[in-house]
Amino acid sequence: MKLDYPFSAIVGQKTMKQALILTAIDPLIGGVLVFGERGTGKSTIVRSLTALLPEIKSIKGCPYNCENLNENCSHCSVSVKKLEKKPTPIVDLPLGSTEDRVVGSLNLEVALSQGKKSFEPGLLAHANRGYLYIDEVNLLEDHIVDLLLDVSASGENLIEREGLSVKHDSKFVLVGSGNPEEGELRPQLLDRFGLSVEVKSPRELEERMEVIKRRTKFDNKDQDFLLFWEKEDSKLRRKIIRARKKLNDVKISNEVLESCAKLCLALGSDGLRGELTLIRTSKAQASFENKDSVEISQLRKVASICLGHRLRKDPLDDVGSNIRVERAIEEVLGK
Repeated sequence: MKLDYPFSAIVGQKTMKQALILTAIDPLIGGVLVFGERGTGKSTIVRSLTALLPEIKSIKGCPYNCENLNENCSHCSVSVKKLEKKPTPIVDLPLGSTEDRVVGSLNLEVALSQGKKSFEPGLLAHANRGYLYIDEVNLLEDHIVDLLLDVSASGENLIEREGLSVKHDSKFVLVGSGNPEEGELRPQLLDRFGLSVEVKSPRELEERMEVIKRRTKFDNKDQDFLLFWEKEDSKLRRKIIRARKKLNDVKISNEVLESCAKLCLALGSDGLRGELTLIRTSKAQASFENKDSVEISQLRKVASICLGHRLRKDPLDDVGSNIRVERAIEEVLGK
């Protein structure tokens, strides 16, 4: 079994770690888009998330990770079978994946050996109730992007081909990473990500040295190193579980709602998805901090990652989207 690098041992990249933790607390926030230079640990951080995610209860043997009787599932539609605990799935969607591999297809082995039509679940089935990770998401083929847009909007995957008609649940947190120098993301898919983060290589000498030291210890399977960071990951996991339980009890005042709406109006963000994501993310941040209600301080902490990718491009303003958000925060919420 491959050992993932400990999440807590990652040096820097606080904003990306914050975004992933918040989606672990509330998956309904939406996905996380991570753009940055090569070699900044984007893939490492996503895969290390496995140790932080609470286990899910799933019907034993179900390829769709169903927890209850589900009429859309051929495995679970007749009767609820024995439940088992399993890790929250984090499924990679490689760039070269075919449509059949993503959505599922006819199981040729069963068809040829038994003469029966049997459905072979795809990546969207395995990612249900978990995470779907796409590296170099900006290079994804258009027809795969269209599939993801349909499924992420409906929460269901419908396959009708080769005499098969199958529908199953597919609710997942979409995480994408990429290098902006290699191409932009389609606006329709960009809008589906709840949060966006820009990552950069560390500029401090001490920080770069610490990255090398920790990675060397991990590669050498240093037991003291692994044990220490395993304990740190366990602490963070307990905080996430506590925050999940507290989330629905977190209150939000009209004052905070008004500040949220003013901020989005000041930035000219399209639609209302910005406000809805900002409120949901602020509640997750407050819950993580063990607060009973959302305060302006939580709004400040999450505004950039919620709104940075929702701004219209201004040809007369050559600053980055994060700086524009920071300006608006100062104007609306004060310094």
